[in-house]
Amino acid sequence: MTECLAQAEVRRTVRVDLGERGYDIVIGDGLIAKAGARIAALFPGARVAIVTDETVAAHHLPAFLASLEAAGLSHETFVVKPGEGSKSFPVFEDLCDRLLGARLERGDVVAALGGGVIGDLAGFVAGVVRRGMPFVQVPTTLLAQVDSSVGGKTGINTPHGKNLIGIFNQPALVLADTSVLDTLSPRDFRAGYAEVAKYGLIDDPDFFAWLEAHWAGIFEGGPARIEAIAHSCEAKARVVAADEREGGVRALLNLGHTFGHALERGVGYDGALLVHGEGVSIGMVLAHRFSVELGLCPAEDAARVERHLAKVGLPTHMSDIPGQLPGVPELMRSIAQDKKVSRGALTFILTRGIGRSFVEKGVDPAAVEGFLERSGDRT
Repeated sequence: MTECLAQAEVRRTVRVDLGERGYDIVIGDGLIAKAGARIAALFPGARVAIVTDETVAAHHLPAFLASLEAAGLSHETFVVKPGEGSKSFPVFEDLCDRLLGARLERGDVVAALGGGVIGDLAGFVAGVVRRGMPFVQVPTTLLAQVDSSVGGKTGINTPHGKNLIGIFNQPALVLADTSVLDTLSPRDFRAGYAEVAKYGLIDDPDFFAWLEAHWAGIFEGGPARIEAIAHSCEAKARVVAADEREGGVRALLNLGHTFGHALERGVGYDGALLVHGEGVSIGMVLAHRFSVELGLCPAEDAARVERHLAKVGLPTHMSDIPGQLPGVPELMRSIAQDKKVSRGALTFILTRGIGRSFVEKGVDPAAVEGFLERSGDRT
């Protein structure tokens, strides 16, 4: 860990080192109230196009608008419906048209105020309207603060799968206001925690052990929460700096996502049945269990992962998903559309144990299909 809890700062800054395109992730309480001053310092005189959803707008839009007005920044607000349904061609097209209709210019700023859906959608819009406008991420969920707001992946879903249309577009700034996390439902906070645990499972067994000991403090708030978010952002920043466009090591950040995305598609991206972090939680358990079946991972490590995720209240089996999932053949069709597929060969993030994940190319589809059929989960 970067520092002990007793010395944890109220505010932390993590740098994403991408040369001239590098940016800061600022983490701490009360950042939305000061967002206008930070945006004005980077883009003096710019107009700000705020993209948010109805739920976030009710909680946090007034404070964000007040900060912009205090900094002398004019603004336009664009509100969409909450949920994965907004990561779609129709909403994307409508937002592009509305920004152009508002006469936003290339030097103006798009601000993504919301969770991962808003960040992905707004970042994609910012990357293509007028061939590119700067944008700022103001993530309001734990999942977005530790994962989706950092690294420049933006995009929308299609009937073929999740995030299959999009671009890499790095933000100019990320403001992770930890105080807004208190407005999340317990379910949404738990879903974000799955991405925090992921960083320990990839290559940091000490961090995973720390999470096992301190997870309750993270859920309660305070220094443990800030420390966990900062440590997660530091981990992702290192990976993004080393492999911005996922040509190699960055693929490790997809631990659990190949299975998880297939499950999300299987329920039709219905957040009432499964949200992204829950899919990742199940997917990470499946990845460890599949690794055990392949003789790569100790069974006790897979059991430890499942035990911890279940302890914090996350689903760990496909049978934990309400409703009827499609059968294994349909799940395999979703897996075959995964972005890591190369020339028809499956790429999975597998593991040799906690903190020992690796990229395995050319995984036999029959082995994956057989594993799902033998897993004992309901499909």
